[in-house]
Amino acid sequence: VYKNLSAPLNEYTIDIIFAQTWFDSRLKFNSTMKVLMLNSNMVGKIWIPDTFFRNSRKSDAHWITTPNRLLRIWNDGRVLYTLRLTINAECYLQLHNFPMDEHSCPLEFSSYGYPKNEIEYKWKKPSVEVADPKYWRLYQFAFVGLRNSTEISHTISGDYVIMTIFFDLSRRMGYFTIQTYIPCILTVVLSWVSFWINKDAVPARTSLGITTVLTMTTLSTIARKSLPKVSYVTAMDLFVSVCFIFVFAALMEYGTLHYFTSNQKGKTTRDRKLKSKASVR
Repeated sequence: VYKNLSAPLNEYTIDIIFAQTWFDSRLKFNSTMKVLMLNSNMVGKIWIPDTFFRNSRKSDAHWITTPNRLLRIWNDGRVLYTLRLTINAECYLQLHNFPMDEHSCPLEFSSYGYPKNEIEYKWKKPSVEVADPKYWRLYQFAFVGLRNSTEISHTISGDYVIMTIFFDLSRRMGYFTIQTYIPCILTVVLSWVSFWINKDAVPARTSLGITTVLTMTTLSTIARKSLPKVSYVTAMDLFVSVCFIFVFAALMEYGTLHYFTSNQKGKTTRDRKLKSKASVR
């Protein structure tokens, strides 16, 4: 059972109940009881798989108020062992399409010391059950689905079976639409207001142009703070850059217009003076 999954920038936290079942012929018994419900203290008395999570940064077992472990042994030697874990796992995000990106966050586990010829992992059907999504703490992402896979890792010490679960996530656009997209669009529209202001109103048009440019610079900085320091360009960077170009172009348009208009007025004034001097002569 997987629940309480949250996804920060390059890792996610998940609270799981991890269940393993295997057959051990040494534990067969003849009795009217088909199942032995043993205390968790008996876990250290029998052999258990040395499963570990390959891409975890930190894993914690729950021990309050007692160890959250369950052990069952059937009369045919089948063993069921479950425990509750909280895992911080790596999830490297490719943010080229941010904030319209989708990701698959993996959770990998395998045996630490037993290769494939000694222990082999297999998925049980149904292998993964998900808790009610309304209890998940997913603020920026929407849960799309999950899938599992099995592959073989070839190492110097042998071939190991690696089991992987992929959590497919899609980023929600609401926060970034309110915080970045709408303010940028409104700032660009505001910069176009200067086109309807009289070209002789130099203070008004200049102050409006400079204000919108500074506003776009601030919005660009704020948008970048919600991202890790990646060296490539994201979709949001392109959008903000295009908006900045529009705003800057509106300011440059007035500067160019004012320059040529002033030169034209100066030339007209000089021509009038020259004509008046010629008529006087």
